[in-house]
Amino acid sequence: MRLTGVMVDYEVVRVFCGDDWRFGNELGVVRDGTVVAADAERLAVAKELGFSETVFVDDPIDGVIDIWTPSLRLPFAGHPCVGVGWLLAAAELTTRAGRVSVRHDDELTWITAHPDWVPPRTLRRYDSAAEVDELRVPPPGEWIYAWAWQDESSGQVRARAFPGRGDGIDEDEATGAAAIALTAALNKRLTITQGRGSQILTAPRPNGMIDIGGRVRDIAHLDRA
Repeated sequence: MRLTGVMVDYEVVRVFCGDDWRFGNELGVVRDGTVVAADAERLAVAKELGFSETVFVDDPIDGVIDIWTPSLRLPFAGHPCVGVGWLLAAAELTTRAGRVSVRHDDELTWITAHPDWVPPRTLRRYDSAAEVDELRVPPPGEWIYAWAWQDESSGQVRARAFPGRGDGIDEDEATGAAAIALTAALNKRLTITQGRGSQILTAPRPNGMIDIGGRVRDIAHLDRA
């Protein structure tokens, strides 16, 4: 894409794909963040791309990243960290909220983060997965993570996410930060099916940190679900 006369190269990956490698949340990644240095320019790129989040890599060696939605900067977000961690084959990332460790386990990429880094979300529990499936997009205003147990004994959760920012992202296909918040609240290892079929895996650590992981693929190698 071209911004104020400068070509901005970006890549797109899908994060938290299902076990059949379909679905997942699209993530835009600008590997050379120095090309888009100003905040206003980064916001313009994020708006133009229209993904729920776009990441600007400011230092690929140290893993310094800057995360934007189409309307604002985020100090931390889960699916961008998992996606960029996979793309850069990084061991650590530096977000504005803190340092994120990354590990790669066969087909899964995991990060470890603290629940305090998660921006405010409303975790709204429903009685059944069917109720979650039937929800309509609520009006803008509140960031809602709607969830229900599919099988509480095994930690199987059905979820949908409604950012409520009024910036064109009415529903988020897969949201790592909200999954971190839910895992911290339940203090339980979870397998979350979100959106149309994305899958998020989480596990609480004894020190209060949360592991969150999933499958990531280059969108060029995927058929659009």
